[in-house]
Amino acid sequence: MLSIDPSKNTERENYKFLIGSIVPRPIAFVTTLSDEGIVNGAPFSYFNIVSSNPPMISLAIQRSAGRQKDTARNIIGLKEFVVHVVDEDNVEEINKTAASLPPNESEIELANLTLVESVKISVPSVKEAKIRMECILEQSLELGGQDSSGVDLIIGKVIQFHIEEEIYEKGRIDPIGLGAVSRLAGTNYAKIGEIFSIERPK
Repeated sequence: MLSIDPSKNTERENYKFLIGSIVPRPIAFVTTLSDEGIVNGAPFSYFNIVSSNPPMISLAIQRSAGRQKDTARNIIGLKEFVVHVVDEDNVEEINKTAASLPPNESEIELANLTLVESVKISVPSVKEAKIRMECILEQSLELGGQDSSGVDLIIGKVIQFHIEEEIYEKGRIDPIGLGAVSRLAGTNYAKIGEIFSIERPK
């Protein structure tokens, strides 16, 4: 087995080890609102659950050349955002929003996505997602220093769920109906594959 010291690697080498090892990664499509009223939309695969009581999620948003990305800046400023689950039906459109645009241009328009009003926050969401979560900022942390290695860790509290009726039954979500996709390394994605069960020990 190889044993590798990450401090002796380049950032790209460590990046490839991480995204190739920690798979599959769920993808959050996040909408935010800028000070100028522009709706920003971007996908993130450094995303997961933090807690169910209260319901909280995390986003790790890597800085670019030491600068905060629009999503992080907008969340920290307005303290509101919407997380959408990326699925087989919307992944092609969502992928278009990963393009680098100036802050005054909307990725939503580029991808021809449909905005709908949220219930409890001012940030709109995207109709093409089967699951949407309206979130407020619980906490943000600056990690890794102020240089190009910095990252903004966002903890959001979910204050409203929106779930398509066809995939909801008796308090549970049908994973096949949802059809969530996940990120692997490079340009690769994965679908929900074979599902198996293992009983937890008592």
